[in-house]
Amino acid sequence: MSAATPADPVRLARAYLVRVAEPPAAALVALVEQDGPVRAAELVRSGDAPAAVLRETSARAHLELAETDLRNGATIGARLVTPEDEEWPGWPLAGLCAAGQRGVRIGVEPLALWVRGVGRLDELTDRAVAVVGSRAASGYGEHVAAEFGHGLSEAGVTVVSGAAHGIDGAAHRGALMAAGSTIAVLACGVDIAYPAGHDRLLSLVADRGAVLSEYPPGTPPARHRFLARNRLIAALAAGTVVVEAGRRSGAKNTAATTCAIGRVLMVVPGPVTSASSLGCNELLRGGEAIAVSTVHDVIETAGRIGVDLAPSVGDADEPIAPPGSDTMRVHEALSRGAGRSAELIAVESGVPLPRVRALLPELEFAGLASRGESGWRRARNESGRGDA
Repeated sequence: MSAATPADPVRLARAYLVRVAEPPAAALVALVEQDGPVRAAELVRSGDAPAAVLRETSARAHLELAETDLRNGATIGARLVTPEDEEWPGWPLAGLCAAGQRGVRIGVEPLALWVRGVGRLDELTDRAVAVVGSRAASGYGEHVAAEFGHGLSEAGVTVVSGAAHGIDGAAHRGALMAAGSTIAVLACGVDIAYPAGHDRLLSLVADRGAVLSEYPPGTPPARHRFLARNRLIAALAAGTVVVEAGRRSGAKNTAATTCAIGRVLMVVPGPVTSASSLGCNELLRGGEAIAVSTVHDVIETAGRIGVDLAPSVGDADEPIAPPGSDTMRVHEALSRGAGRSAELIAVESGVPLPRVRALLPELEFAGLASRGESGWRRARNESGRGDA
């Protein structure tokens, strides 16, 4: 981990820039990428930065609080992690950059991250899944979130969430009960316990993982900051599980970002009579998410090929999975012709529909299946195998 020292001009520059710009500051991020953080800070201070950058920074450009912020952060055990540091989670956050290059307006990579906790961000995000949902969660929702948090943690997967009441808090607690790692992403400074009732929870999260924010110490929570925060929750994880979400839930914003950056979106189906599950059921009906009901489903769906998923195919004559396995049966039910729905594949393969929905993305990641407007089919580049 890197120490926050005033002698480091790059760290001082980034500490200054995250104080004077409200995230996500796309123009400032572009300037930093072009000229470097030290030069970008000089241009902002002098008022010579491009007009788009000045619009993002002019209201606070006079705030010379970099050394104070670094000192105050150190007092509470927090550090500023920058892209120049070894622990910077560059690979997970690259999804935000890639989406921006495709013209998807979901915000950009943060300039730096304030982190309070013992965990290294690069290690914590190596295997991570976000678990999010409604603050006004039902008892069922909190139970499922805690079970998922506990099971993922036992499997060595970091649980990422937003430390809010309801689903978020339950997921963090489940991970902590399993003595695993968890990340809480805040919409305020890492020195602020929000919600206030989660002061103890956030301390425990810091002891086992990390509490992080792109906002400097002392920054209060605000509605627009929760929306900016949600993109980081989605980006730091290989996939997102929405346990419960109302029709207007903020978790749906995290879900949208998850899809936009190409990460897998999973949803726990809920009763059609439950207002807490309206958002989840809408995501499923729209075909945007995969239904999951167990931790095993989540790990298979969002896991790493060759580790959490079935192995990739080598030679054409090599079986994709043990004969008679669910994976083999689902693959054999695919065609190179017309696409098939998950429901039809379930009928033809005899594999339960939830299991089919978990295995299809696995086959897609392994290069054995593709999803189109008409449904699922065998990958076009797959050779040497017979059609179903």
